Amino acid sequence: MKTHTIVLLVQDRPGVLSRVAGLVRRRGYNIQSLAVGHSEQPGISRMTIVVESDHVEQVVKQLYRLIEVIKVSDVTDDPTVEREMVVVKLHAPAGVRHEIVSMCGVFDAKIVDVGTNTMIVEMTGTPAKVENFIEVVRPYGLKEMMRTGRIAMVRGARGHNAGEYVESANGAVVPALN
Repeated sequence: MKTHTIVLLVQDRPGVLSRVAGLVRRRGYNIQSLAVGHSEQPGISRMTIVVESDHVEQVVKQLYRLIEVIKVSDVTDDPTVEREMVVVKLHAPAGVRHEIVSMCGVFDAKIVDVGTNTMIVEMTGTPAKVENFIEVVRPYGLKEMMRTGRIAMVRGARGHNAGEYVESANGAVVPALN
């Protein structure tokens, strides 16, 4: 099965995330990653969903049927910039801290907290770089880990510009007139 990255623009309303996730679940797909946040346009959120499937076209078509969904694209084969963040708590007694600090430099990671025997490290990069970082620090004793999930943006002029849409008087989001 192929991993697909789907980017959506949705109205920023209660229940939209639940309806999108429910639709993907009903189609029998497992959501590997889901990230949602505000876009550059007030009232519109950008959502990135990563699913594993050979036939994701049906999900894209079904997502368009949801009233709050403005735009949907499978950007898997498009040139994109993809990022993910991980925060890890490592077992870090005094004798190995210098090694962890050195590794953080190699991966452009930041040490955000130091305890008596622990360190919390934040690292942002491509999903592959995040995966490599986790494998490198795992031998030190991974006490806790949290990953944000993938976010993606299409490179170049084509993309999902939320500024192209405005909310009409009846609450529907429509293309902006320029």
